[in-house]
Amino acid sequence: MASGVILAGLGLATLGFGARFVLRTIPNLGKKMADAVNGMPRLDGKALANSKYYKGGFEPKMTKREASLILNVSPNANSQKVKAAYKRMMLVNHPDRGGSPYISSKLSEAKDLLDK
Repeated sequence: MASGVILAGLGLATLGFGARFVLRTIPNLGKKMADAVNGMPRLDGKALANSKYYKGGFEPKMTKREASLILNVSPNANSQKVKAAYKRMMLVNHPDRGGSPYISSKLSEAKDLLDK
């Protein structure tokens, strides 16, 4: 009987301390959530304009500029740099390794255009 009363008292004390902790944490949690929402970047024109990624899809006929953007080399890069960049990009984007066949064909087209 005594042990049951002790266990009930410990259970109520644990419940009380838990409720106290939750009630003290909720106001701070709300403030942290509001700060996190306000600190998130917005998807407006300015945020997208400052992106480091190329905006736009592929052109119908590949140009030298587009080929250099795809391989991340200078438009006037020598043949060795173009081949090294092609190899590096194909290691990541090869269809046998889970890459896209379309992207790998565009990489090959870019290499062929810049090698000429």
